[in-house]
Amino acid sequence: MKIQIWLSAICLAASLPATATTVFKPVELKDAELAQLRGRFVMPGRIISFGVVMSSTWTNADNAKIGATVSMEMRQNQYQPQFYVYSDKGNGNGNSGNLAKGSGNISGGAGLAQTGGITQSSRSAGNFNSSNNNFSLNVKESDTPDTTTPKGTLLTSSGFNDSSDAGNVNVQKTGGGIQMTIAANQRQGSVLQSLGANGLLQATKLLGDSNTVSNLTELNVVLRNNLPSTGALNCNLDLLKNLRAGGI
Repeated sequence: MKIQIWLSAICLAASLPATATTVFKPVELKDAELAQLRGRFVMPGRIISFGVVMSSTWTNADNAKIGATVSMEMRQNQYQPQFYVYSDKGNGNGNSGNLAKGSGNISGGAGLAQTGGITQSSRSAGNFNSSNNNFSLNVKESDTPDTTTPKGTLLTSSGFNDSSDAGNVNVQKTGGGIQMTIAANQRQGSVLQSLGANGLLQATKLLGDSNTVSNLTELNVVLRNNLPSTGALNCNLDLLKNLRAGGI
């Protein structure tokens, strides 16, 4: 296949004026460059809305709960995404202050924050704990964008904080992304969930007993189903078909 491509390029170069040959000099793309192009093509105007929902909750042995949910919706003709946040909390049976402090220890894990793509980690040094990390991508077609107003209050540059008998939750904007942390009371453990340039990180550390933790991130995409004319859709397929004559 490469030989045919290079022969075609040489014949084309020979038929051009001398000044044009330098402009159209063929360049072979490396695998690393091609990897940056794969799966990144969408027809112009096809995406009409894009949303993110991120939530984390921590429930301790006394049934006290702390957590938060962050929502972001980006639509056509919207110049800047906006994040909305609300808390999910409860004080349980009122005995959280009497829970035995977590005695477990977890070491290492600093490299988790340096990974790319989707990273999910759940580490436990206690007993009878339950931890769940989940990511979902939801794509649907529609004539109109999703007009649902996100629940909660607008997330400002100062961030969001809330607390209950179970612990404290903090939400911050971080360099083009979003980060949520939970610090559970009585040294029961902690949660970190972040979405940004490096991808998605969901990490839980459980130091005490009988805790239930949930991390969830959803990406919601709405694609326009009443696209332009059939000819506009087939133009890219026709270009690919023309390459078949060269054995590609």
